Amino acid sequence: MATPRPSRRERVRQLAEVYRVTKQRDPKLPLLLAGTFLGVWVVFALIGWLVGGLIFLLILGLLVALTATMAIFYRRATAAAMREVEGQPGAAAGILSSMRGDWQVTPAVGFTASQDLIHRVVGRPGIVIVGEGNPNRVRGLIAQERRRVNRVAAEVPVHEIVVGDADGQVPLRKLQTHVMRLPRVLKPAQTSEVKKRMRALGSATPPIPKGPMPKPGRVPRGKIR
Repeated sequence: MATPRPSRRERVRQLAEVYRVTKQRDPKLPLLLAGTFLGVWVVFALIGWLVGGLIFLLILGLLVALTATMAIFYRRATAAAMREVEGQPGAAAGILSSMRGDWQVTPAVGFTASQDLIHRVVGRPGIVIVGEGNPNRVRGLIAQERRRVNRVAAEVPVHEIVVGDADGQVPLRKLQTHVMRLPRVLKPAQTSEVKKRMRALGSATPPIPKGPMPKPGRVPRGKIR
């Protein structure tokens, strides 16, 4: 059964809550948004005054200003949320779980007592093993998981990712984009079959703090009217 779309009132409430939280983390947000909106609108107004068609360009400028302001808001809200969860155990799982599309995310399929974690993602690119924590320990966990995966899906491409800011790693803030840009090599039917095989492998119960995996705030996406 498809998940019902939130009502307009619910989207507005979510948007207001995201703004409130982001403003606490990013005090410059109100000035930045106001400056973006007014700056874009004034430019269109000046063009209309100079070349004609003022009313049309005022209306067009209003739409462009709203779009630009929402784009800046979304970027700042996402960046603030990333800073909030960065360094927390399970942060990568929260990022991965918020991806749009046909993805199967299994958090904590492997772990160490030091709270190094690996997560498994299945999608059109194949199988993605994502590790967060100490790089040396994480690479060992990834190798173990790859052997497990190969026993039941040896023909499926496997991608390995270590979250971090060092060379050869993927920063947390870029993790979702990196995974979603991996080349699609599986057909939908093949992806469904791989998901079934991966569910049979199950997951683990890692020693991480109680409560849900950290999730970055997401700005509700709706049409600007």
